[in-house]
Amino acid sequence: MGLVSCAPVADEHGATLAMPGQVSHPIVQGTDAPDDVATVALVTRRTRCSGESPMLLCSGVLIAPDVVLTAAHCLDLFGAEGAHEVFFGTVVSPTPDGAGRFLRVSRAVIHPRYVPSTHAYDAALLRLAAPVDVSPVALPDAHVALAEGSRVRAVGYGDTKDVNAPSGRRRQGVLQIASVEPAAFRAGPAPGMSCVGDSGGPVLASDGVLVGLTVSGDVACRAEAVNVRVDALLEDFILPFLASTPPAPVSTLAPEALCREACEEDAECPSGLTCVTTEGAPGRCLLPALREGSFGATCAEDSACGAGGVCARLESEGDDACRCFTPCAPPPPDPEPEAPDEASEGGCSSAPGLVIFGVLTLAGVKRRR
Repeated sequence: MGLVSCAPVADEHGATLAMPGQVSHPIVQGTDAPDDVATVALVTRRTRCSGESPMLLCSGVLIAPDVVLTAAHCLDLFGAEGAHEVFFGTVVSPTPDGAGRFLRVSRAVIHPRYVPSTHAYDAALLRLAAPVDVSPVALPDAHVALAEGSRVRAVGYGDTKDVNAPSGRRRQGVLQIASVEPAAFRAGPAPGMSCVGDSGGPVLASDGVLVGLTVSGDVACRAEAVNVRVDALLEDFILPFLASTPPAPVSTLAPEALCREACEEDAECPSGLTCVTTEGAPGRCLLPALREGSFGATCAEDSACGAGGVCARLESEGDDACRCFTPCAPPPPDPEPEAPDEASEGGCSSAPGLVIFGVLTLAGVKRRR
């Protein structure tokens, strides 16, 4: 355990906070949390079925059978419409616990009053592609009287500040509330402290009620943890979302026909793929990490898909989750290297042609909604 937000942000004194995977300092007194099964890890959606470790973004907590609450800044890297999964289990990285389970995020909503620079209302709700048979944490009934000096327990998959206990394992730590604000509270070590990767994880009262959400803290993960108050999120954010009905499933394109069939919106794409169109071309369903292509026979590894084939993960789990991916068109050949400039005698040089190509390519691509 230990805290700093998942993406680089500035604390109240302007200090830049660390990113996951950066070199960090020694730990913050955490212990394993095997019983906190409703605490999840938020990861990027995996696209390969072999040889790909999950990329831990943040933590989160199940508040309904198909809804996870996390921090809004955890979606900064790919946006609310990005490709995300959540992991239920004790260890997510570098090798996931074999008893764990991944589930795709089908929709993400960020709190409308979220302020990135201050972490005010730093909260997001994730709708899972399917409900899980896991008991959600208890939400507070209404306003919670948080007292300075009282103890709370934070849970997450974040950095431990101990090289012998890397992040990616679900842990817990006890904190002591130092100050209380209308929509947030700050806590110090008692002796635990949340850290990088714990953002979005639950902060629980002694009775197990969810009172806070980890969002930020000091860069050394030693002195202060900033937490959003869950009771301040209930009325205008959490409860309306829980009361809403998930959209009814619609007929989607066949995975093996995605090179032939065009799409107009994401809902037409199977397994949460995104409908993307290049200027002047029809929309195609694809995974952001792969080119346009179709998904054929089931597979377990790349070797089952022929020379140069890719065994891609179309869905998070299931017998048909992994399929051989075939691009709609072969990749362009590598350009012939240009002869070096005689006036140049080594060193680094820029490649403006590549930069311009990248800019033009991005400018010609848009998402259809």
